[in-house]
Amino acid sequence: MLKSDIVIGLDIGTTKVCVVVAEKDDVGKLNVLGKGRSNSDGLQRATVVNINKTVDAIKKAVADAERESSIKIKGVNVGISGAHVHCIYSNSEISVNQSGIVNESDVKRFLEKAKTNIRYLDIDHEIIHVIPQEFIVDDQEGVLDPIGMAGTTMRGSAYIVVGLRTKIRNIKQCIEKAGLEVSAMTFEPVASGLAVMKESEKKSGVVVIDIGGGTTEVAIYIDGAIRYSEVIKVAANDVTHDVAYGVKALNDVAEEVKIRYGCAFAKLLADDEEILIEGIEGRPRKSFPKSSLTVIIEARMMEIFELARDIIKRSGYYEYLNAGAIITGGGSLLPGTEDLAREVLGLDVRTGYPEGVAGGIRDAVNNPMYATVMGLVAHSLQNNLYQDYNMIAPPVRDAASEPEPVMEQPSSEQGPESPQSGKKMFDRLKKFWDQL
Repeated sequence: MLKSDIVIGLDIGTTKVCVVVAEKDDVGKLNVLGKGRSNSDGLQRATVVNINKTVDAIKKAVADAERESSIKIKGVNVGISGAHVHCIYSNSEISVNQSGIVNESDVKRFLEKAKTNIRYLDIDHEIIHVIPQEFIVDDQEGVLDPIGMAGTTMRGSAYIVVGLRTKIRNIKQCIEKAGLEVSAMTFEPVASGLAVMKESEKKSGVVVIDIGGGTTEVAIYIDGAIRYSEVIKVAANDVTHDVAYGVKALNDVAEEVKIRYGCAFAKLLADDEEILIEGIEGRPRKSFPKSSLTVIIEARMMEIFELARDIIKRSGYYEYLNAGAIITGGGSLLPGTEDLAREVLGLDVRTGYPEGVAGGIRDAVNNPMYATVMGLVAHSLQNNLYQDYNMIAPPVRDAASEPEPVMEQPSSEQGPESPQSGKKMFDRLKKFWDQL
């Protein structure tokens, strides 16, 4: 068993399962060691509807990540989302310990009291995690990290994420059936925001809109802390279904047509052209105008951003979003999505790619569709959720099945490449693997 700064993120999405193995480098950034991805059809709207299919998808993604990283995965930080998840504000106040200097124990007591102050939390729901909003130490307001400050009292508020017990239990059951352990659960809008926001945006005021397969997640950050979040039950799969209905094709064909020819903003379409669509079950191919495809896509994408705009305005924070909006997730990749979002939201918009990735296979995860899983590993790193891990040993040949090599007599002066030194190296390696 080895100890290191290894963190594991698991994103169980509606259309895909992603696993990322990463470690902290010398300057605290993420070094991606391996990733795995598999198609998923065991969820609907971020909710498990088929345990076995979900377990199989997790196993496949984990196997790919283990093979690429040579790390045996056990504990994971899993993302959780869906319409059943909601957030509650809770106030808290405590007395600082006798030393008069705020420490980690004080912060833990503050958060525990925030949890006990929740009203109307019925037995059907459970707390997923608690996110501090801000601290007030004596009369000093707007403190994000109070540890080390002098004071006698500490008060403030926390953002408490709760979800339905049954749906959380189904997620945990899938992970355990896949042979893993849940080391933490993280609300996916928090993870996505952590992955794609720059610190200046987080402080200035920004909304992160993560368009996934089954749900779209909206999270608003003001003055460095999350202030509001909500999940929309309209997302990229709905665009695909609209295309399938419009062009009269199978969903797989519609998804391919959407990715290959799709555009989310009709004003960007300069010239029209005819697209050839594969027929259903051996029927002949047919043509379809690209302009009509764009109209279908634009209508649904516009609905997503209109719903997001309504959430932002309902939150009361619309006027405080000085940094505008960040759109991310696989559903943000269609050409014209930024332009459409800018027009509908009335905000500055950019597409969010994972930040803070320094090395390893960084190019393999430099994509908005990996925002959530990269946020999960970043959240693990931020909260010291490291995994004790085993290296996966390379296959060892069976020496009994091979002829014993003829060894030459060593000379009186053995160089580094002599047979005897090679045997010593093999013995050291064998001893190393035996100790794991």
